[in-house]
Amino acid sequence: MKLDFSELKEYLNNMPTIGGGPGSDTILLLNGECVFRHQVGFENLEKQNPMTGKERVNIYSCSKVITCVAAMQLFEKKLFRLEDALSDYIPEYAKMSVIDGEMVRPAKSPILIENLFTMSAGFSYDVNSPGIRWVKQHLPDCSNIDIAKGLAQDPLHFDPGTRWQYSLCHDILATVVEVISGQPFAEYVKEHILSPLGMTETTFMLPDSDLDTIATQYSYDKTLKKPCDCGKAIYAYKFGPKYASGGAGGISTCEDYAKFLEALRVGDIILGKDTVDFMATDRLTPPLRDTYGVAQGYGYGLGIRCKSSVLDNDTTDFGWGGAAGAAAFVDKVHGFTLFTLQHMLHSPNPACRAQLPIIVRKILRKQ
Repeated sequence: MKLDFSELKEYLNNMPTIGGGPGSDTILLLNGECVFRHQVGFENLEKQNPMTGKERVNIYSCSKVITCVAAMQLFEKKLFRLEDALSDYIPEYAKMSVIDGEMVRPAKSPILIENLFTMSAGFSYDVNSPGIRWVKQHLPDCSNIDIAKGLAQDPLHFDPGTRWQYSLCHDILATVVEVISGQPFAEYVKEHILSPLGMTETTFMLPDSDLDTIATQYSYDKTLKKPCDCGKAIYAYKFGPKYASGGAGGISTCEDYAKFLEALRVGDIILGKDTVDFMATDRLTPPLRDTYGVAQGYGYGLGIRCKSSVLDNDTTDFGWGGAAGAAAFVDKVHGFTLFTLQHMLHSPNPACRAQLPIIVRKILRKQ
């Protein structure tokens, strides 16, 4: 029976009007076969340059999934344990303090490696914190380890393990990958993930000279109520020329990133099947669940949203999304990999992309 993707196509065609940005590129693989590919709108809205499917785009937090997979490769080799203290690898984190009202006090517990995966370490997403600002001012060529050491000088926002808060956790996890592997993070990822999968258009270290190779970046202006060109400069998260942001620094194409997601769906390619399942198992404790509001209807595993262990729904996919609209969905139960690539920050309706896997499952159930 031939699948009818008209509902999915119609929804994607309407996304620019409901908050999906000026353009998108979407791919759907079913049991490894590309069964749907669709571009909508414009790479450059002002010039009316249409999306072609060749665009390199800032994937922002979809970078996090790559970073967590890189770390889990080292976990498979038994090079660290989730219960290890972060200070075992970056000693500057041995004695952390915590903001407590108007006071600053010693942390009640150490940061564990698991806390980095699960966004429960106590960090924030303040990219101009005093510690980071000091490093950028005094070490203009700063690397991942320099920033990690600088962040260790800032007090935590809560005791590790006591709440979920979106933060620079996965940037620090990328630094742990560096320390354990002995390779710069971007080099490790290229050698162990990108090159084996033939992801030639993906990088964490795009030189400024190549900025013209990425799609125009937009940001939604709430006052003007429209997308506005915010230039090629991505990098609120590029703290220095040697810094590779594990949390938000990735650049990729739709087709490239789909190769990565498909490798996770299949398993035993860049990461074992059992390890992928382990990553996609809900690890939210009651206090973390109470503060987890980013992906309603899901749980949260080792760096990815996943099926909730307490909610009774038909969610069967895992993945994550990015600030400019990229969204990744891997559904091992229904055998599909779905990725949409967009390029607009501050969407007035970021939840619109969450409907995509629901529509796909609906289509598949009709076959």
